[in-house]
Amino acid sequence: MTIPDTLPGDIELRVSREPVPYRAALEEMQVRNAAIAAGEARELVWLLEHPPVYTAGTSAASAELLDPRFEVVEAGRGGRYTYHGPGQRVGYILLDLKKRARDARGFVHAVEGWVIDTLRDFGIEGFRSEGRIGIWTQDIDGREAKIGAIGVRIRKWVTMHGFAVNIRPDLSHFTGIVPCGIEEFGVTSLARLGHDVDFDTWDKALIARADSFLAALERPCPPADGKPETHE
Repeated sequence: MTIPDTLPGDIELRVSREPVPYRAALEEMQVRNAAIAAGEARELVWLLEHPPVYTAGTSAASAELLDPRFEVVEAGRGGRYTYHGPGQRVGYILLDLKKRARDARGFVHAVEGWVIDTLRDFGIEGFRSEGRIGIWTQDIDGREAKIGAIGVRIRKWVTMHGFAVNIRPDLSHFTGIVPCGIEEFGVTSLARLGHDVDFDTWDKALIARADSFLAALERPCPPADGKPETHE
């Protein structure tokens, strides 16, 4: 499968081959979000990787920043502290929900489902956990651990931010924060679980499920657990 540059509905699909600094991506997202809302730009799904950075959501507590060894950026999305870095696949989703079900929580639920379904294609059972934001799975020690983060913002019914999936990051980098404010559970990755997956392979599996993700946005969904989104 060749990765296309357009998804159904004339949505631009962008895959960045080199790491994109977080601040640069955030600025571009903000500009594109406003342009989509004004009817001046196409919708966008952007798959990328960042250099190491800690990002602070709107609910971030300073006590959860344990060791600011990397740059810390106010992200403007919902949620708390998150790490982004090499080996983690980030997906930014900029869609106009006015064209769809206008359901903020349903959008978050659909993003979670897109990641969970893709993980299943690699033999990993991901799941939502009540009261804990993100995508979870059983780690090699049998405990639950986070394998994917979710955080979105919605302006004038146009979405931004999205998800981050741990493909093969340096998991020690997460120890500088309390990821998403949850101390009692760790983080894991496809590599830690024994799955040798590169970005191209992950991207192709994700894109193969894009139709189902987009179809889910056409109908209101049950509320997602937790509060990872910010809507204005």
